[in-house]
Amino acid sequence: QVQLEESGGGSVQAGGSLKLSCVSSRRDRRCGMAWYRRAPGKERDVIATISSKGIIWYEDSLEGRFTISLDDAKDTLYLQINSLKIEDTSVYGCVAASWGDCGIGSCCSYTSWGEGTQVTVSS
Repeated sequence: QVQLEESGGGSVQAGGSLKLSCVSSRRDRRCGMAWYRRAPGKERDVIATISSKGIIWYEDSLEGRFTISLDDAKDTLYLQINSLKIEDTSVYGCVAASWGDCGIGSCCSYTSWGEGTQVTVSS
């Protein structure tokens, strides 16, 4: 089981920026990582992913303001968030994806979820 520890959350005014970090305890069989967020009263949504080959995906509405990056040497995942909006207020957490046997060969799936760090945006 991969242990994930997020940091960098806090309270910020609308229009500001934050950089979130997530340190992973191990990288064996890792095929990618991701960030999720969970707004008050809503479901947890994966918003950005990065594969071990560097392929990146963002939720459509966030592309341009959010930047995901991974420093393999430090086993640290980052999420840069610019031009923060009040509706970005959420718990942000990281996810580790690992290779596993899915019956028809190896497949990449989310295996570990961090507890998250709170981001609160005010006007």
